[in-house]
Amino acid sequence: MEAIITLFHQFSIYMNSGGALIMYPLFILVFALWYGLGYRYHTIKRGTKKSIRVLIRKFASGKRSEARGFIDSAVVDGLNIRQATSDTKILRKLLDDSFYWYRRDLVKYKNLVKTVVVVAPLIGLLGTVIGMIETFDSLASMSLFSQSGGIAGGISQALFTTQLGLVVAVPGLVIGRLLDKKAFNMELDLDQITDILCSEGNLNEI
Repeated sequence: MEAIITLFHQFSIYMNSGGALIMYPLFILVFALWYGLGYRYHTIKRGTKKSIRVLIRKFASGKRSEARGFIDSAVVDGLNIRQATSDTKILRKLLDDSFYWYRRDLVKYKNLVKTVVVVAPLIGLLGTVIGMIETFDSLASMSLFSQSGGIAGGISQALFTTQLGLVVAVPGLVIGRLLDKKAFNMELDLDQITDILCSEGNLNEI
């Protein structure tokens, strides 16, 4: 219990070091960012590195029955729809309707991540501006020199929010771009599944 109290006290000191008005919103953005990234990372799992044609052939022949990831599930759903529908025009429409939910999952929280990546440095910069204004106001009244840190301590406090804003944004930017690229490739995979299933012929001979 004492360790928790100590940890909470240190956390409060850390949050107040850059100003509670700025640090707490940034802390909330950290949770929002990593929740969005975690959801996308967990969702965008292809399941296998095999090509779409190989996957469709294996599932159609019964050599594989368990869906291990995102694309595997899409292939299974697509095959079930094809078995229930013989009209190619209707089949394509049904596949598009079914894959709509897959496409929606691919972009879910994408805008949240992008928004946090853009907003976090701006909030950090706002904190720096507020801190610098307070620093120069204190300097004008000479009250800052009575503090242990002097002018350097005031500026350090002002820059603290910018540092945290960048710490939030940079990982989100890098990981978000990697996940966006992966999601784009999976959208292409969904298009390929639709094209193959709507083609004529025996799926085992694809």
